[in-house]
Amino acid sequence: MGNLIKVLTRDIDNNAGNFFLDFENAQPTEAERQQWEQVSAVLEEAMSILQDLQSYSGAGEAIRQVSTPYNIISMSYHAVLLSFPTYFIEGTLHGLLGFLTSARCSPTQHLEQEQALARQFAEILHFTLRFDELKMTNPAIQNDFSYYRRTLSRMRINNLATEEENEVNNELANRMSLFYANATPMLKTLSDATTKFVSDNTDLPIENTTDCLSTMASVCKVMLETPEYRSRFASEDTVLFCLRVMVGVIILYDYVHPAGAFVKSSKIDMKGCIKVLRDQPPNRVEGLLNALRYTTKHLNDETTSKQIKSMLQV
Repeated sequence: MGNLIKVLTRDIDNNAGNFFLDFENAQPTEAERQQWEQVSAVLEEAMSILQDLQSYSGAGEAIRQVSTPYNIISMSYHAVLLSFPTYFIEGTLHGLLGFLTSARCSPTQHLEQEQALARQFAEILHFTLRFDELKMTNPAIQNDFSYYRRTLSRMRINNLATEEENEVNNELANRMSLFYANATPMLKTLSDATTKFVSDNTDLPIENTTDCLSTMASVCKVMLETPEYRSRFASEDTVLFCLRVMVGVIILYDYVHPAGAFVKSSKIDMKGCIKVLRDQPPNRVEGLLNALRYTTKHLNDETTSKQIKSMLQV
């Protein structure tokens, strides 16, 4: 009887993502509003950073056209510092996860009934993966900051004056260097913040967090592979948004769950999720497939099936 109950419960969990999560239009209920307003201010700044990164063409030409060290350092500083998100991730993410993983109801009920907060969680995941994509495809971001640090160091050695407002102190500069040295810095920040949320909240079963992540992955997969749901997207951009969110929660689950996302007992249908990715035009999803290949924690474990490894081979 006990085994039968486990099987039935597992089947219910695996079908839990079969509902439409409105990533385009979800609005907060009164119960969500306070948390939603706090996160909205952060997301507005995050979207601004993505726009800055997307339009950032590097400071090389400007550097070649100026002659004074001060102008060079000023240009490099203002161009690069805009792209460094020193704010938000941990506090904002912890607030959202605290709401979406509480014991008030099941993960499915949370995501279905609190769609505005689920949408914001999805937007943080979208921001994370898009930020890292832009960083990896634009080496000028890291190169210009390195140039800025070298120039500032020379000016200090030569006792040339700089304006304090255009200086990054050594502590922040070191943090920025470590941040950009990582291939996917924002994903690492988000993974660390999620792991810290679990370790800080010892009274909250880890399953509350992992079930929230696996349910979100299932919701995205079902919406992407179900014509009835997919036809409700007003914009084709929502398809790519949904793909990014699915990959983002898989990676977080893989870091937070002790056994990872690829083990047979995982609550995420990895074969189904990879198939959904492979069914898209290759130029749209190669970066997301690479994220699963190179930024997950357990893909190369012995417990990962040969079929899943084969599906993710280049």
